[in-house]
Amino acid sequence: MAFSRKKGTSKRNHLKSNSLPVAPAPPIPEHFRCPISLDLMKDPVTAPTGITYDRQSIERWLDMGNATCPVTNTTLHAENLIPNHTIRRMIQNWCVENSSHGIERVPTPRIPLTPREASEILSSISSAAHLRDGERFLELTRKVKSLAKESERNRCCLVSNGAPSVLAYAFRVSAGETLEVSAEALAAMVALLPFDDEVAVSESGSSESLDSLARILKYGDIGSRLDAVLIVNKVAASSRVFAKAVVENRTIVEALAEHVVKPISTQATKASLVATFYLLSSEEAVATEFVNLGVILPILEILVDSDKSMVEKALAVFNGLLNCEEGREVACRNALTIPVVAKKMLRVSEMATEFAVSALWKLCKSCGAECLQECLQVGVFQKLLLLLQVGCRDQCKERATEMLKLMSGFGEKLECVDTVDFRGLNRSL
Repeated sequence: MAFSRKKGTSKRNHLKSNSLPVAPAPPIPEHFRCPISLDLMKDPVTAPTGITYDRQSIERWLDMGNATCPVTNTTLHAENLIPNHTIRRMIQNWCVENSSHGIERVPTPRIPLTPREASEILSSISSAAHLRDGERFLELTRKVKSLAKESERNRCCLVSNGAPSVLAYAFRVSAGETLEVSAEALAAMVALLPFDDEVAVSESGSSESLDSLARILKYGDIGSRLDAVLIVNKVAASSRVFAKAVVENRTIVEALAEHVVKPISTQATKASLVATFYLLSSEEAVATEFVNLGVILPILEILVDSDKSMVEKALAVFNGLLNCEEGREVACRNALTIPVVAKKMLRVSEMATEFAVSALWKLCKSCGAECLQECLQVGVFQKLLLLLQVGCRDQCKERATEMLKLMSGFGEKLECVDTVDFRGLNRSL
């Protein structure tokens, strides 16, 4: 046995000594590097000064407000950049020659959209919408959506040339067309988000557009419904006037509630919660409507096990629903309410904590002794003491102080607190 081990070891050593060393990857040639990022250029463009940059790097440089060539310090504009196909082909050949070292070939970049091309496409969309040419309209809106998704540069080019307002207008005038036509116009508009266009918001907030959004929310496929929720969110967030216009559309309110009660996707649920928050902020009376549509229990279930962003949005809406008596009554009757909301204090974010404190304050003021006793049992008293110690905004501080006064009349406080919330902190005030 000893002989066999020695022989095997000798064989392994022999194989090891005969193995070829791995050649290191060759350095990137200097003329293939972008002077800004110092990385291999993927889409080389040459400035009038003769300096070649990677398109993404130099455009980001110019977007930051710079108007000069970084190397020569001479005046430079984005429209003066010319694709350098010779350098790009040389880079691609170098990548192929060194593929054995794990270097991947740089793909041939697509030609970016120019402002002139964007204007021509948008003009054609307006014309097709006006003439009710559904086939041409579908072709153009799909092209806009494809271009916007192709690159951030294309999206910005379309937005800066007024695409959101053109598509919003087209969406409004296509309200009487087929669901497919309206859905494609909506999808193209969503592909341009984010944008800040008052005309687009005004068009999207018109009664015709809201009716069309309601139709898509009710009869569209999953993708179209998500697009509709995102635009409703955009409209509701723009101003109280438009938020109230959305509130008046019963179908949209029902659809937003349904996306919370029966979620189709995380993104749709988040967008619905944000839109609902803006509606609650603009018109308190709508809280009763959402409560009657059964959103409180699903929101509490969302709070149990969701990511930070979802929890913040759910708490914001839950707090808004408690502005109506019906909301407070439903919440008080649910055994999940106090433990779940209290659990989010000091655990998620400052914003989530403030919404949780506000919600508990409303419940304690409305439901009285039973709610206060339950807050004591789940450790809210101790968490409020800690919150005052670490600091919070004035309104939150006032509500926390008032709740402490209300709970202090209930005798001995129960120590049912998760110690992780207080580790390393001084509990005395």
